[in-house]
Amino acid sequence: MFLASLDQTIVATALPVVAGDLGGLDHLSWIIIAYNLTSTSTMPLWGRTSDLYGRKRLLVAAVVVFLLGSALCGLAHTFGELIAFRACQGVGAGGMITLAMAVIADVVPPRERSRYQGYIQLLFTVSSVVGPLLGGLLVDALSWRWVFYVNLPVGAVALVILLTRLRLPAARTERTVDYPGAALLVGGVVCLSLVTERFAWGLLLAGTILLAAFGWWERRAAEPIMPLRLFRRPVFLVAAITLFLTTCMLFAVLIFTPLFLQRVVGASATSSGLLLLPMTVGITVSTVLSGRLIAKTGRYQRFPVIGLAIVTVTVFLLSRLSAGSSHLTVTLDMLLFGIGFGLVTQVLVVAMQNDADRADIGIVTASANFFRSLGGSIGAAVFGAVFARSLGGGVAHAVDVVFLVALPIAALALVAVLFLRSRQ
Repeated sequence: MFLASLDQTIVATALPVVAGDLGGLDHLSWIIIAYNLTSTSTMPLWGRTSDLYGRKRLLVAAVVVFLLGSALCGLAHTFGELIAFRACQGVGAGGMITLAMAVIADVVPPRERSRYQGYIQLLFTVSSVVGPLLGGLLVDALSWRWVFYVNLPVGAVALVILLTRLRLPAARTERTVDYPGAALLVGGVVCLSLVTERFAWGLLLAGTILLAAFGWWERRAAEPIMPLRLFRRPVFLVAAITLFLTTCMLFAVLIFTPLFLQRVVGASATSSGLLLLPMTVGITVSTVLSGRLIAKTGRYQRFPVIGLAIVTVTVFLLSRLSAGSSHLTVTLDMLLFGIGFGLVTQVLVVAMQNDADRADIGIVTASANFFRSLGGSIGAAVFGAVFARSLGGGVAHAVDVVFLVALPIAALALVAVLFLRSRQ
């Protein structure tokens, strides 16, 4: 789980160095887009297939695919090769994230699952911020290729543990895998993500048609990948929309703050990663405190509202950064952003789970991860396209434009979460 979530962001501080080595500055966000796109779109297929063929073998296969993609990324000689290998890495990551969470449901007693779910949510958040720091350290100490090679020894240990220690129930439920639904979902997500990069009306039309066909098919599928009845639950719908918008906005901060610090302020890769560390502190503190208050009062609605209000203000402050901005200013902005963000995503997942029927807990949790990952994919694509088209005015101007585009997305998430119902 840590490897899969870490690789969404570990390359952030390595992007300027990669672009200098392989070229492709105007398309550098595709290094992240390719990974997020394939991991997001394959999540439902990994989950449903594991019901038919068993989770252990598929989880091992996902780790192998991930490690193969990591090794190939480290060996890439062209920008195109690196993007293709990142896509391969993302396919494995989609299986690792989905199946690891499903395995927890297999081996952990029901009353303990919420505690482990909390660990996973905190891990996702922390790894999103630790990634750029670790990436910066590896780039400065070794080379950008070690951002990918570092996965190999850790992944090897994970494989040994899976093969020798993981014991799962032998019984399995025979179900029909919804391959047509999976194909329609993957095609629609890919087309809509590519629209933001190429602004092609044909892609927009194709994506819309594919997703409409996906909705039509899911109503008739015996085992739908994503049951549409979930969207009739107001809490699920509001939380899913808010998760999508919040994670979309997050990637503007994770990708372009390190780029701004390196290219405009002149910070090293390690320093730019360290300046994101206050975000981790803010996220950790607000996540822990809000969790305790929710457990005590049973109410959660106020926390994402407060959090997104703080996040919206912080994104506005980030849009005003300039070459003269001090490290202290960036540090305080990152701390404030972390405090706000820590009040949002974990609380929304808990809200979705508390509102769900017991039989739908797994589906709801997987859907939350899907919309969160989809938000990252779309966000990276949107902000990458905005950045590339704003480079004519210089890197500092282009980054400011990215944050100005992220500002209404954060504000829209704040408006959406106002409709979240609080349940005991």
